[in-house]
Amino acid sequence: MPGGLAALLDDVSVIARAAAASVDDVGVAAGRAGSKAAGVVIDDAAVTPNYVTGITPARELPIIWRITLGSLKNKLLILLPGALILSEFLPAAIIFILMAGGAYLSYEGAEKVIEKLGGEKHGETLEDPIEDPAEFEKKRTAGAIRTDLILSAEIMAITLNEVSAETLVTRALVLALVGAGITFVVYGAVALIVKLDDIGLHLKTKTSAFAQSVGGLLLKAMPKILILLSFVGTIAMLWVGGGIILHGLEELGLHAPADLAHGAQHAVEHATGPLSGVLGWATYAGLSALVGLLLGAVIVFVLHKVLRIGHGDGHDEEAETGH
Repeated sequence: MPGGLAALLDDVSVIARAAAASVDDVGVAAGRAGSKAAGVVIDDAAVTPNYVTGITPARELPIIWRITLGSLKNKLLILLPGALILSEFLPAAIIFILMAGGAYLSYEGAEKVIEKLGGEKHGETLEDPIEDPAEFEKKRTAGAIRTDLILSAEIMAITLNEVSAETLVTRALVLALVGAGITFVVYGAVALIVKLDDIGLHLKTKTSAFAQSVGGLLLKAMPKILILLSFVGTIAMLWVGGGIILHGLEELGLHAPADLAHGAQHAVEHATGPLSGVLGWATYAGLSALVGLLLGAVIVFVLHKVLRIGHGDGHDEEAETGH
């Protein structure tokens, strides 16, 4: 996904070069920022199919389109101006916003892990009966756009952090390119994912044995794909959230946690030869995920057991969608 996004942004930057003399740097900066935001993108793509679970097939694509428009509004009309104002007048606050987002992602990931391990579920779940389809659709769409706002804020903060040294115009262009590019990549992928079963059913009606075979494969694969997306989304939340916390602590002068993680990464790289790059990255990502899991578990305990927020009240927006 990061590579495809970088290619998309590079194509768009060719057009943008006519608009500003500094735009030659935009494609490179956007590709770099898009890659940094990849973990949040994976989480976004993994989360969104949950919002159309239980919806009639005819309403799936209209709902995804409404969420896409809401996501563009979140990024371009709300977060982009706010990010630019922040970068101009209070750049020191960016690291704290990043860390707040990292803590949120860690909390979300840890809550999902705890629930999978048999812990208490909070709020409504996907298995609850749908009494009013129209109201259900409205609540689902609104909930998806609210969740997108949080994930989009993290994407924009990561992007802004990557281009903080650029001019105001370049920052604005990169934020707009990354925001729009990620939105269409994510929700385009989501639309394809949620329609795989319909594509499978259509292929099953064909006379070609090959088409029927592919259709049957898609139908069998769909439940596994959704499970895999859920798993990958959880890992991505913990990995990105924990990594942001490690980086933030380092920026604030507390180097020991990040130094330990980097030390383990370098040790693995030295010991694994040709596989050093992959295994070194996996080591740091795994330790970041562990940090995210531990921090998230603490937040879950404080919110649900100490402050009793979202504890059995049936109105937790994130739990409502299974995320």
